[in-house]
Amino acid sequence: MIEIIHTIGGYGHSKEGFFKSLKDNGVDILVDIRQRRGMRGKSYSFLNSNALQTELSRQGIAYIHIKNLAPTDEVRNAQKEEDKKYAENKRSRTELSNIFKEEYQERILANSDVNEIIQEIQPYRRPCFFCVEGPAKACHRSLVTDWILKHKNYPINNITAL
Repeated sequence: MIEIIHTIGGYGHSKEGFFKSLKDNGVDILVDIRQRRGMRGKSYSFLNSNALQTELSRQGIAYIHIKNLAPTDEVRNAQKEEDKKYAENKRSRTELSNIFKEEYQERILANSDVNEIIQEIQPYRRPCFFCVEGPAKACHRSLVTDWILKHKNYPINNITAL
């Protein structure tokens, strides 16, 4: 039975800090909602799918990938265009653009079943939605948790880098 839903982004965390944050918050399943499950750069190699799943298993944390909650290339490109206008990138962005939010709602969430998602994470007490961007509001994981919150009144906690 879900007690709380967490979110976490990869950017800003060291390997030790990332897994410590998960453990400190009692996360029992990491819900990966990335389109591509790899990260560029040696400092984030621990977040590449195989390495991530290996360490999560070692820590006793379950893992699932829900790719249908990942933004499509078309939706991602809408954000990239907005980022170009304001000379931002994934690492510096603090909030999603309105066009991205609209596109994500229409193309992803409108075609997804919130009850199916809840059913997948229901066996866990403290699931954590995971993607790349550091701040939750700069990432689609905030849109996912807002969407779930409209249907179920779970507390939401956005885990930030230590």
